[in-house]
Amino acid sequence: MNIKKYLWMWTFLVPILAWLSYVGNSVFSSGYYSVILTLFLIGSVLAAVYHSEVIAHRLGEPFGTLLLAFAITVIEVGLIISIMMGAKGLETITLARDTVFAAVMIILTGIIGSCIVIGSLRYREQSFTLQGVSTALITLTSVIIFVLILPNYTISHLGGEYTSFQLLFIALISLGLYLGFTMIQTFRHRSFFISPQNKLSKNEPVQSSHEMISRKQLYISCILLILSLGIVVFLAKLLSKDVEHIVVSVGAPRSLVGIIIAGIVLLPEGLAAFRAAKSDEIQTSLNLAFGSALASIGLSIPAIAIISVMTGIRMTLGIDIKSTILLGLSLFIITVSLATGRTNIMQGIVLIAIFLIYLFITIVP
Repeated sequence: MNIKKYLWMWTFLVPILAWLSYVGNSVFSSGYYSVILTLFLIGSVLAAVYHSEVIAHRLGEPFGTLLLAFAITVIEVGLIISIMMGAKGLETITLARDTVFAAVMIILTGIIGSCIVIGSLRYREQSFTLQGVSTALITLTSVIIFVLILPNYTISHLGGEYTSFQLLFIALISLGLYLGFTMIQTFRHRSFFISPQNKLSKNEPVQSSHEMISRKQLYISCILLILSLGIVVFLAKLLSKDVEHIVVSVGAPRSLVGIIIAGIVLLPEGLAAFRAAKSDEIQTSLNLAFGSALASIGLSIPAIAIISVMTGIRMTLGIDIKSTILLGLSLFIITVSLATGRTNIMQGIVLIAIFLIYLFITIVP
C-alpha cells in the first residue's frame, strides 16, 4: 500500500473515530479523555485540510477556495451561536465580536504574513493578480468599518451596540457586499483571482502532482469534509469550557477565548494556505485568506445578527481604541504591501510582527 492510500485511509478514519469519541464523552468524562478529544480535534482539522485540497484541485480556482471559506464560516457561526445560546446573562455579549475580530487579525497578519514569508524563503518573490487583491481589500475594509468600528459612534445605543433595526440593516449591507464579491470572484471577473502564470492555460483548473481526481473521489471528499468540519465544531464547543476555565485561571482576559476559537476554526484554511505558498501558489493563499476574512465578517455577522435579534440575545460589536489602531495599521500595511502585485519577505515579517503584538497586548493588556 503506497503513501497516498495510507493518507486517504487516515483522513477517512479520523473523522469517524472523532464522532464516536464525541458520542462517548458522556460515558468517559475525565481530564485524560479531554486530551484524547483534543487529539481527535487536531486530526479532524488535518483531515479537513486534505479533503479541501482534493476538492479545490478538482474544481479549480477560485471555486475550491470559495467552498472551503463558506464551509469554515458555517462552522464558525454554528460554534458562536451554540456557545451564546448556552450561556447565562451577558457572559457572551462580546463573543461574536472577539471571535470575528480575532479571525480578521489572524488572517490579515498571521496567515498572510506567514504565507509571504514561506513563499519568499523558497522563491524570493511571488506574483499574484493585483485586481483580485484590490477588489477583496476594498470590500473587506468597508465591511470591517461597518461592523467593528461604526457601532462605537452611533447614538441610539451606548457601549458599541447597534439597535435591532440598525443591526439588521448593517447585516443586510454586509451580506450584499459579500455576495457581490462572490459574484465577481466566481463569474464576472474570475480571471482576477487566478495566478498570472496559470492564465496562459486558459483558466484551466490547476492540477497538482496528484492524478486526475474522479467524481467519486470528489463526492467522498465533500462528505468527509463536512464530517470533519462538523466534528471540529462539536469538539471545540465541548472543550470550550475547559479552555475558558484555563484562561480565567491564569488571569488572562476573556477575549483570549475568542482568539482560541478563531484559531481552531481557521486552522484548516491556514494550513491549506501555507501549503499553497510553499508550492509557489501565493494566489491561492491570498484567495483563501481574503475569502475567509470576508466570509468571517460579511457572512458570519449577518447570520449571527439575525439569530441575535430573533432570540433577544444582546451582542456588542464595537472594538476599543487599542484594537482599532492595530486593525487600522494591519489594513494599511497589507494594502501597501500588496500594491505591486509581488511579495517579498519583509512584507511578511512586518505583518507577523503586528500579529505578535496583537497577541501580546491581548494577553497582557
